[in-house]
This record gives sequence, C-alpha cells and structure tokens, in this order.
Amino acid sequence: MRAVKTGAPGRRRRRWPWALAGVVVLLLVAGAVLVRAYPSVAATTCPRCYGMVPVRDRLYVEPGRSDADRQRLVDVYDAATRRVDDFYRGRRSDPTVLACFTPGCYERIGGGGERGVAILDQALMLSPRGIDPVIAAHELSHVEFHVRLGARAGDVPQWFDEGLAVLVADDRRYLLPPTEPDRCRDASPGPLPETLDAWLRAAGADEQVYARAACRVHRWVDGHGGPRAVLDLIDRVRAGDDIATLVTD
Repeated sequence: MRAVKTGAPGRRRRRWPWALAGVVVLLLVAGAVLVRAYPSVAATTCPRCYGMVPVRDRLYVEPGRSDADRQRLVDVYDAATRRVDDFYRGRRSDPTVLACFTPGCYERIGGGGERGVAILDQALMLSPRGIDPVIAAHELSHVEFHVRLGARAGDVPQWFDEGLAVLVADDRRYLLPPTEPDRCRDASPGPLPETLDAWLRAAGADEQVYARAACRVHRWVDGHGGPRAVLDLIDRVRAGDDIATLVTD
C-alpha cells in the first residue's frame, strides 16, 4: 500500500504567493533605487517613462518640440553617424539617443553640465548645447569603440578613448583642419589621464586636455596607417594584447 503524504503540498501551495510577492517587492525597490541613484540609466532604459517621445527608431526627444526642432535633431544625428561610419567603415552599435532642447528636460533625465554623455555603451544623451554633429559624433564614437572592444573596453586608457572621439568627430576646437600636415593644436608633452576619474578632474581644470589627447591619438593613427590602424588595434586587443603598450608604440 502506497503511503499518502499529507500537509506538505498544501503548505508549499500557500507559500509560493508570498515568495512571488517578495520578489515583486524587491524588484520595485531595486527599480526605485536605480531611478534615484542613476536617473540617466533609468531614462535611457525607458525613455517613455521620462516623457521622451520617439522621432524615429531609438531616437527620442522631449515632448512638445516643433517639426523644425525634430528635423534638426534628425539632421544632426544623421551627420554624426556618417562621421562614425566613415571612420569605422560602418557601425556595429545602435545606441538609444535622448535629446533635450531645454535644460529642464536634460536635468530630468539625469544630465549635468556636459554637452553630451554616453551611458553604459548602449545609449547617449544630448543636452541643448549638444545637439550638434560634432558632439553627437564624439559620444557615438565612445559607444562604437567600446562595443567593438567588448569585454576589453575597460582596459582602454581614458586619454586614448577621448582623443579618438575628438578625431572621429573632427572637432576643430581641439584639432586643426585635415588639410594641415600636423593637426595638433596642443602638442605639450607629459602624461595624460589614464582613468575616467582622473580625466574628469583634468578636463574640469583645463579643457585643452582634449587637444593634447587628440594630438597624441592623431599622431598615433597617422603614424600607423590611418583609421585602419584603429580597427587593427581593436582586433589585437580582443586577441589579448595590452592596449596601453600598443598605443605608446
């Protein structure tokens, strides 16, 4: 005769709704913490949750903007992506883009005093001062470079990442025109910031650190065969080579 178990299944049935409720509460708490601590991550993860409206796929703008403003954003984005496409011979990244025409909008989605910023290599935000092909291309370059490097993106010296973004964006504030034999505006010697924190401190004290980084990257790229050298660099780093050694050759 088979023994019949009693009691346990009923207790398990009564217990699982409480366990599910606990998971839901934890998820809600985690979401609230994310929104409070990292509003930019939350906003780029769910643009509509922050009132942003789509202009086209993955491109969002604050509500209430005129058709002229929306077209201007599209034109800026298209011009910026062309710069990245031209340098990298196509793009592998497709980030979400949030653009604000007013300071209040940019503050609401977690922005600060910057013109633009890349978020987790999956998105970028543009402030009212950042709706410009150069600024957008700069941030798109960060995303593209990191996506191509994959897990090795964290090994990149910050000065190289920033200098490369200036070069890809063709930012004439920090580089001379391409017709010049040497595009450097500031060729000062000396070490450049390796980490993000050190870079932010240096850039806050002297914005021309971008020019010095761009000079180093421009000369490295030019001396190694042009933009193709960056693609080769990415392949070598993904294969295990040390990027800090490669970019000082």
